[in-house]
Amino acid sequence: MWKSKFRGSVIALIGFLLSPLSWWNDLFVNIPLAWAFAWLVSYFHRPAFTASFVLGYWLTNVLGFVLLHKGGAQALTGEVQPYTRKAILRDLAISLAYTGLIVLLINFGWLKPLPEYLPSR
Repeated sequence: MWKSKFRGSVIALIGFLLSPLSWWNDLFVNIPLAWAFAWLVSYFHRPAFTASFVLGYWLTNVLGFVLLHKGGAQALTGEVQPYTRKAILRDLAISLAYTGLIVLLINFGWLKPLPEYLPSR
């Protein structure tokens, strides 16, 4: 039983680090992960930078909520519980709000592809 609770605690911690529930996680976790994802995608198709940034950011937030919910439930009960449709919809709605913020940051030019930060030769 303690192994299941410990595993749930670790999963919940990873979920908390990915979720937008702390003031610092976007700056130090989600945005860098989404930015790296967007760089990778824009290396192959440069016009996809904004869309891939948004997708990467969105996926990190949704994954964070899912892991936090599942891990927390497992840590408290010691049992693996199903992830309900209502919980998925709630997590998606919160992630959409944060996505709007990221789109604004890209549109104002505060976040852009890596080559635009490097000096041209």
